[in-house]
Amino acid sequence: MNFYRCFFLTPIFMWPHVSTATCLKPVNYIKSYTRKFLRYGLLVLVCIEVSKAQDTLPIPSSGTVKRFENFASKYVAARNVDVWLPADYQVGRKYAVLYMHDGQMLYDSTTTWNRQEWGVDETIEQLRKNKTTKPCIVVGIWNSGQGRHADYFPQKPFEALSSSQKQFVVEQLQKMERTDKGFQPVSDNYLRFIVEELKPFIDRTFSTHKNAENTFIAGSSMGGLISMYAFCEYPQVFGRAACLSTHWPGIFSLENNPIPDAFINYLNTHLPPSQSGHKLYFDYGTATLDALYEPTQLRIDTILRSKNYQAKHWKTLRFEGAEHSEKAWRTRLAIPFAFLLQN
Repeated sequence: MNFYRCFFLTPIFMWPHVSTATCLKPVNYIKSYTRKFLRYGLLVLVCIEVSKAQDTLPIPSSGTVKRFENFASKYVAARNVDVWLPADYQVGRKYAVLYMHDGQMLYDSTTTWNRQEWGVDETIEQLRKNKTTKPCIVVGIWNSGQGRHADYFPQKPFEALSSSQKQFVVEQLQKMERTDKGFQPVSDNYLRFIVEELKPFIDRTFSTHKNAENTFIAGSSMGGLISMYAFCEYPQVFGRAACLSTHWPGIFSLENNPIPDAFINYLNTHLPPSQSGHKLYFDYGTATLDALYEPTQLRIDTILRSKNYQAKHWKTLRFEGAEHSEKAWRTRLAIPFAFLLQN
């Protein structure tokens, strides 16, 4: 069950504050904790409903979704994998493969926690009508709920932080209920899961092109970070990556935050050289959480220019007024998809 998402469903359910004055008055104390119990009871009911919805197989507007439930891994926790196939999928035809994170949010809003979706199937079908993009299938990898942040946080930049900087990050994540203990990214293992276990399975099970020029990866927010990390760590596997609303702060504030510098240093040394067939896409909005992203994204763009990334290899776009939500990503999804899937 995706408790990570549930805590953001409605703010009224988040850890109510009980004042000292209230605690000193027995009647109010009882009333306060009665209200607290009711709030948590409602939260549990909401989580149950979210779980029920997400257990339902998505019904796309076009094509079909095949679910591989609790896909086992020696590297990370088991999770569902939902593979979308176009309506005209044929075994005798080869398809590019797009791996996407937060796979439970991609195809059908009736099965998601917030009743929003990316509209992946509709977007690809619309692009296919223009006959300018490669035929592809989409591998939607579910997030692991409470383990999402550790799965998606790029591990090498985190490990380059000093001990005091790591402690700062842990404390900030604890404040935002992302962890109740310590924090250690496991994104290296998450990528091993995709590269060593999931990709070979997909290539055996479906009719796919196996080369990097036809293997793509994409996500938003923390999913944008892990897509960037996959592109850098496995350029021989993932030839193209789309990083929407990339969560460069890693936490939820820029104040005294060492993480953006760590990402800058990492990209300076690990960004693959621009080469034929490889493409990298970034974007960001200017509202809600996306309002934090521009300063770091501009620094990232400077690195890309210094590494000789040209328009055919790289694109960064700013979307004025766009917020941090599936609704916003759906609105502009055709742009990164057209860039990645271009023939």
